[in-house]
Amino acid sequence: MSITQLLGIKYPIFQGGMAQIAVSPLVGAVSNAGGLGIIGSGGFTADRLRDEIRKVKASTDKPFAVNLMLMMNNIPELIEVIIEEGVKIVTTGAGTPAPYMKTLKEHGIIVIPVVPSVKIAKKMEDLGVDAIVAEGTEAGGHVGETTTMALLPQVASAVSIPVIGAGGIADGRGIAAAFALGAQGVQVGTRFLATVECPTHENFKQAVIAADDTSTTVTGRSLGGPVRSIKNSMIAEFLRLENEKASREELEKLSLGSLRRAVFEGDTDTGSVMAGQICGMVNKITTVEEMITTMFEEAQETLGKLGHLQLGPLSVVGA
Repeated sequence: MSITQLLGIKYPIFQGGMAQIAVSPLVGAVSNAGGLGIIGSGGFTADRLRDEIRKVKASTDKPFAVNLMLMMNNIPELIEVIIEEGVKIVTTGAGTPAPYMKTLKEHGIIVIPVVPSVKIAKKMEDLGVDAIVAEGTEAGGHVGETTTMALLPQVASAVSIPVIGAGGIADGRGIAAAFALGAQGVQVGTRFLATVECPTHENFKQAVIAADDTSTTVTGRSLGGPVRSIKNSMIAEFLRLENEKASREELEKLSLGSLRRAVFEGDTDTGSVMAGQICGMVNKITTVEEMITTMFEEAQETLGKLGHLQLGPLSVVGA
């Protein structure tokens, strides 16, 4: 069964479960446009999650999901809300869904973890998950170490369940590449930051648009939780302290509340503007619907061109 059939969506595109950002205006718009909108529940209380789920339900009758950051200590309460509200798709990150699989599957919930390695992908398949998002280090926010180009085909070869490619995808060529590497769909985060429906401060959107291919960097490797963001004064100071082997407490004090400052206050200098390396290709604000339809038109065009490509003595004409 294809990922679109499994989830009941038109386009095989997931919107990343970005904390503080992936809430009802964006999620509903993505689902209405034919993709899979995903509520980012990072930092939510059970009541806040319930409220967001109900807002999304009021804005769309299409499938949507909830992303669970499994490092949070209130996951059981959030899962209870997901079950009570009838959400049937969950994506996970920052930990293993193993402790919750029995409960989730008993309630008919599709479980799709985000993974950074082949080893973890195999463990997730053995656990009984329904599909996997293989995310390369190009992505924004929390990242692994392996690039999408290297990770995706290895994961696709290692498991038999559907694989979704993520990290560094912002146009139809990226979608076509992901399919060529073995994916059945893509997960996109950074490109959605520059949409009308994305509820971030305008300064945040403009920072993404102004960024180029070298504008991001990774902090937090010494803490065991690497995060990719656009460079600014706070990021520079964090890296300086990290290089000087500052304590966890000192580093966390510097970054405390930084994502919220960027997202809601538009502070792109001392806030954390999480975005991926592909932000250099994000150069205008569009609606979600325009973004998704354009990306898949480009993907079809790209795949059509590949069907007539001559590779030296190896012809793939008509393939």
